[in-house]
Amino acid sequence: MKVFADQLPAALAKSLPKVVIVAGDEPLQHRDACDAVRAAARQAGIEEREVLDVEPNFAWGRLLEVASNLSLFATNKLLELRLGQHKLGQEGSKALAEYAQHLDNNDDLLLISMGKLDAKQQKSAWFKALDKHGLFVPVWPVDVSRLGYFLRDRASLHGLQIDLDAARLLGERTEGNLLAADQAMQKLALIHPQGTRLTAESIAQGVEDSTRFDVFTLADACLKGEPSRVSRIITGLRSEGVEAPIVLWALTRELRTLLSLHQHMDQGQSFEHACKAQKPMIFDKRRPAYQKATQRLPMKRLHKLLLMAQRLDLAVKGASPVPLWPGLHDLAMTMAGGRGLLAESAWTYRVAPSF
Repeated sequence: MKVFADQLPAALAKSLPKVVIVAGDEPLQHRDACDAVRAAARQAGIEEREVLDVEPNFAWGRLLEVASNLSLFATNKLLELRLGQHKLGQEGSKALAEYAQHLDNNDDLLLISMGKLDAKQQKSAWFKALDKHGLFVPVWPVDVSRLGYFLRDRASLHGLQIDLDAARLLGERTEGNLLAADQAMQKLALIHPQGTRLTAESIAQGVEDSTRFDVFTLADACLKGEPSRVSRIITGLRSEGVEAPIVLWALTRELRTLLSLHQHMDQGQSFEHACKAQKPMIFDKRRPAYQKATQRLPMKRLHKLLLMAQRLDLAVKGASPVPLWPGLHDLAMTMAGGRGLLAESAWTYRVAPSF
């Protein structure tokens, strides 16, 4: 049964399952979910714990061997199988499917911690067999639009209260890194008395700006139509010394992908089929962002944006007077549905033909 991370403690309090699968790449929620399972096991009287770290050439027979061994100190034990980013492979899938066959006669609790499971893996035989006996906890990164609410609610775990504006500022200063945000709140809890309500000013004074952006973060913000975030990311990339051609490459790649999506849909293909036709294929998680972008940016606008990108490429080579970073800012902002800063005349430069 699927249970999201924030619902897991309540689900474990009702009854202790025989299997919990925690899958995902966001480290803070992943850690919290595994800790919740361990705490529930202790509460249920399970004192023995055995950990299996899956590494290259891991002997999957050990899982069945450990499961069949009687506990020396208790009637049951917590068995942790840690895969990290390692893939199961055929041998691992077979071992888990075989483990599931003996669950009716097994009182142990199996905690599997692993990377993200896609839709195909969730339809596999081993997953279905284990899912019948336990809980599946998918761990997703917190979307930037929900980050402030997430941090506001989490502050209570550290004995603090935090205004929504303060939570959003904390999210901006630690964007994409919930562990950093949580560590910042732990430090603030040491400074302030229990129950203190933190304001944006408290966050500004007490939390160092540890935001780290990359061009892929910028591309996502452009696709999702987040102009204010795009402007902040462009500023961050420039201050961190990211080379302008790399930023231009990332933006141009997205423009060409969007143009290709339009072309496939104009030929009568559905949006889903158009996504699958891209090389590399656009995966399910990113499709909503591309869909929003195709609705916001028709082909005529995309061609205009590609001309802007061409001017910027000439600016990189010293053949255009368009100011490079302001131009990148305007290109990204326009992709996101915002307004640029440069006058239209800055983009009307024409290259003289060569003979």
